[in-house]
Amino acid sequence: MSTRGAWFLSVFFLFLLAVLGAVAWVAYEKLPKVHGKVDAPVLGVPSGALNYEPTPAYTGPHPRMMSRPPEYFPFPISIGEVGPVETLFTGPSKYPFFCGRNAITNKQPLVDNQVKEGVPVFALNEAGEKTKEVIGYSRDCSHATEVTYFYRSTTDGKFRYLFEARNDIDKVTVNGRQVDFIIRVETGTINRHFYAIAALRGDGETAEAPNGSNWNRRLIYQFRGGVGIGGRQGNLNKGDVTRRRVDQLARGYAIVYSTANQTRNHYNMWLAEDTARRLKKQFEALYGEPMYTVGIGGSGGAIQQYLFAQNAPGLLDAVIPLYSYPDMVTQTIYAFDCEPLEYFFDVQDADNPRWKSVEERSILQGLAANPEVNSRFHMINVAASLFDSRYRNRARGATECVEGWRGLVPLVNNPNFVHFFKSFSTSVVDNVHWTHWENLRQFYGAGENGYANSTWDNEGVQYGLKALVNGDISIDTFLKVNASIGGWKAQENQSDEKLWFLNGGLLPVKLSVWSEQNLNLGTIAKPAKRSRASMEAINGIYRSGHVFLGDVEIPIVDMRHYLDKEPDMHHSSASFSARERIRRARGHADNHLIWVSHKDHNPVDEALDIVDRWMQNIINNPSKGVVGNRPEGANDRCFDREGNVLAAGPEVWNGEWNGLASGKCMREYPIHSTSRQVAGAPITDDIFKCALQPVERALAKGVYGPHTEEITGRIDDLLRIFPTGVCNFNEQDLARPKEQLIPMEIPVKIAGHLIDPDYRQGKIMQEVSVDEVDVMAAPVSAPSEEAQD
Repeated sequence: MSTRGAWFLSVFFLFLLAVLGAVAWVAYEKLPKVHGKVDAPVLGVPSGALNYEPTPAYTGPHPRMMSRPPEYFPFPISIGEVGPVETLFTGPSKYPFFCGRNAITNKQPLVDNQVKEGVPVFALNEAGEKTKEVIGYSRDCSHATEVTYFYRSTTDGKFRYLFEARNDIDKVTVNGRQVDFIIRVETGTINRHFYAIAALRGDGETAEAPNGSNWNRRLIYQFRGGVGIGGRQGNLNKGDVTRRRVDQLARGYAIVYSTANQTRNHYNMWLAEDTARRLKKQFEALYGEPMYTVGIGGSGGAIQQYLFAQNAPGLLDAVIPLYSYPDMVTQTIYAFDCEPLEYFFDVQDADNPRWKSVEERSILQGLAANPEVNSRFHMINVAASLFDSRYRNRARGATECVEGWRGLVPLVNNPNFVHFFKSFSTSVVDNVHWTHWENLRQFYGAGENGYANSTWDNEGVQYGLKALVNGDISIDTFLKVNASIGGWKAQENQSDEKLWFLNGGLLPVKLSVWSEQNLNLGTIAKPAKRSRASMEAINGIYRSGHVFLGDVEIPIVDMRHYLDKEPDMHHSSASFSARERIRRARGHADNHLIWVSHKDHNPVDEALDIVDRWMQNIINNPSKGVVGNRPEGANDRCFDREGNVLAAGPEVWNGEWNGLASGKCMREYPIHSTSRQVAGAPITDDIFKCALQPVERALAKGVYGPHTEEITGRIDDLLRIFPTGVCNFNEQDLARPKEQLIPMEIPVKIAGHLIDPDYRQGKIMQEVSVDEVDVMAAPVSAPSEEAQD
């Protein structure tokens, strides 16, 4: 090669590196990535903590039917003292456990051992700064209770430490008089997690003896969301209970919150409830019993409210779930379909020009898509396309599968992957099964291989069935997608992820956004193997109260911004899934309101006002029950961007989901579907393990509609794809407990009053069998942070 040619080649190579570097940097800045190195990682765990022995799934009573043990801890926790470490009824503490940060006190956790279990704790110098000298280790991350006072500044509206005040303390009017906007914030640890209590400073109070004179006697329990698999305490900052709830504090509400009630840290609802009970005891020991407690919080925070209302009536008297899902576990049913379907569109059927339109993908996925949204993974695809042709000529826009769920499936399901691995020593990381299943192994159980059981199953699921019946896809596409999509490999057979920055890598040479190395894949000639769930795990998770059955009595205002166009993971159809579960369980859903608003308007205060009137009615007339005390104006509604009510009343959310003509709110904010609903499942989205029927029987019943004759001509393909049969969604989940988990006759306690349960038509839990009904269940369909919390 000539000198001139070598020079041009060098320049081109340098240019390519510069372009790649620029693209990588933009991608790095825009995408979530692995947590950085920490000063004090977990170095070790107690002996036996990582012995993965076979464990039976939970077989005990539903939490609704369990009595909770008496409290043994002497509340209140005084300033300088430490709250309980071991839970009341959840079970022994699990390890490893990474200590978070209390940004209010900026203190290290307390030393509890000298044998290198947990995180190192460092000596402080005279200036109070950490040195490199290790004085011990903290296994359980305890912090002593402390009190800090904040005020809201009139200069910028921010909360500042009271000692910083310079004649700029704001004023609020509560209980008919004007007072300084000064908040007492108490923090400490309960059940190894941070807690916080916030309330307006009372008359003449001291930090040690708070006074509730400026409290309006109403308590808000703050919940937060995220996807977590345990193993960490979480972080606490003043915004969790001040900025986040500033309007309510100004009205005299008291706020309580624990990092055990943020699902970013874990999804163990027993631990969440155990901690909530104890935090309320701490609050009541300081301020007295509230008139009522209302829950509020979004996403995973909404899930906790639904499950608390079902599992532990009386803990919360009313709830305002934001951006809700009914529960976490049933979301995995369709969320785990996302990457197999996206891999089909992007790779296995890449020659089909139809999938270059993200809106077309909704025909199979059900979830929303928007061609005008620039996906947050766009730049990563551009960078990866330099190395891998699969990332070239990608579809324009984004689907909810990509924007909402990409990266979360491996977090929940892959034992080798965790994005906060730098919080632990290598010896700890390599010996932990990092999955949601493992975090809740006491409920799911674990097999002989030591891995916790999974509830995910797609045996017999006919992806795109409704689209086929409606003529939206061809028989060839229907057969190809079902032959290509198999399932997720067993946990013991999964390898690490290839998610670039989420794994700490530098270049996207081996990037896989789909995790296809952990998928079972196939062709028409050799169809992929489907996944089978553990029947015991499904049964156990139902019994443990982690599935929302719909059996709730208290007032509920299910509220969300309309985010389907984003397309955000908090899709609006989830509210209707919850409603239908309630109706199915109780014969009605008259205690359940659905509010949807344009994202520029926040109706939280309006919801609190509705709840307050509702609760006052219940307190004054408990014999009328919850629905009988529903106040005027407590109805379904939708709002525009200015906060105007577009429509309100019992018909506004009618639509295909309930077989009625679309109401005004449904037309304004149309809901979408899920992949399982497109496959024939009901809108409740709660069938883990479908009943199977032979392909021949499905054909005889006309499941394939006008395409029955053509499908009959391809029966050999169908039998290869579905050797054990296809789903019959007219029958209930095969692994769901057959007995009635929650008897109807037991009253619930609301605001201190026993309320007779309101069931109509009895329980409608037992679905009719295939021998009694030969029609396919009608699913919902779509035409072709937590935003606040």
